[in-house]
Parts: sequence; C-alpha cells; structure tokens
Amino acid sequence: MKKKQPARSDATILSQICKQIPEHLVAKIARKYEIDEQARTFRPWSHVVSLLYAQLTHSIGLNDVCDGLAHHATKLAAIRGATPPAKNTLSHANRTRDSDMMEELFWEMLKHLQATTQHFGIRYKGLPRRFKKTISAIDSTTITLLANSMNWAKHRRRKAAAKMHLRLDLPTPISPPYGPATDSFNGLYIKSNFFATNHGNCTIQRLTRTGSGR
Repeated sequence: MKKKQPARSDATILSQICKQIPEHLVAKIARKYEIDEQARTFRPWSHVVSLLYAQLTHSIGLNDVCDGLAHHATKLAAIRGATPPAKNTLSHANRTRDSDMMEELFWEMLKHLQATTQHFGIRYKGLPRRFKKTISAIDSTTITLLANSMNWAKHRRRKAAAKMHLRLDLPTPISPPYGPATDSFNGLYIKSNFFATNHGNCTIQRLTRTGSGR
C-alpha cells in the first residue's frame, strides 16, 4: 500500500501567524485608539500585517517592506484582504498612528495564546522593581581599518578590521581581538551574574568558565 503524501499547502508563514490573531481584535483596539478614523485606504489590519512581514523578513527599510509586499499582493490579499502600502503611506502611518495600539495588541495576543495553548510563554506576574544582581548587555561590532593594517589585522582577503566587544555597564570597550575573530569571546572572562547576548556570543566553554568563577 502506497504511503499517502501530505497535502500541499500554499499557506505562507506570514498567513499562518496572522490566522492566530482573532479577527475582531485588531479592529477593536484600533477603535479604542481612534486609528480607524485616521485610516482611509491603509487599514489598521494591513498595517499590522506589514509590520509582521517586516519583522519576519528582517527588512532594513521602507523599500524592502513595500516592494516585497507589492510583489506578493495576491497572497497578501488572501490574508483577510490585507493590501500592500506605498512607501509614503507606510511612513506616514508609522509616524502618526499611536504606537500604544501595537503594544496592547501584543499583550492581548499573549493573553489569548496563553488561554488557548497550555504552557505558552512566560506567565507574567508584574515586572520586578529592581534587580539585585548585575546585568551585562554584550554585543560586538567590526571596525574597518586602513589597508596598511593588513599585516596584523587581516579580516578578509582585501579587508583589514578589528572586532570590538562592548559591555553596557562599562564606559570603555573590552580589549578586542584582531582579524577574522568570531563573537564567541575567546579568552574573555567577565565576572557578572547575568548576560544578555545574541546567539553568536555563547559557547559551552565560555559558559563553563563563567560558571566556575575563573
């Protein structure tokens, strides 16, 4: 007996996420903040979908968002009639519409998903007033150097650079490695209680050394 193949679906990740949002919720919050009265051709629902698309695709500007949505206008229309915005329209909406609407939409969606899905997310019981332990926010950046530094700071075949790691609670940068170094903080030991880093900044060896107090 032949094994049945799963049915093919044309649903995009964006449409699947949007389906999780109750149909009445965006309109209800838009009325509360009087955004529906400001909207003429660019409805609040289309605005929400555009911002979700920008997050999912890591868009870096209005051109990325608007051109991408316009290119997929047919599939976008299938998401409860959402429409692609023009660049000026999206820019004006982001500038003039109350951002509290999006914040309330987040909290309402969190409440909705926690009510419908067991053990979803963190159960917030109010934010802490203060932290008793040190928190260090760590990130890195690459500083481009002159070509005559290639002999000691080679980053790529034709590029010289230095990798700089920064900690939020320090006024001066941490000593950076040169050349094509990664974000794993090799040989860097920081005494602190909490670290906030991106995924590239963690290695098992680094966490082990930190936990042992070395």
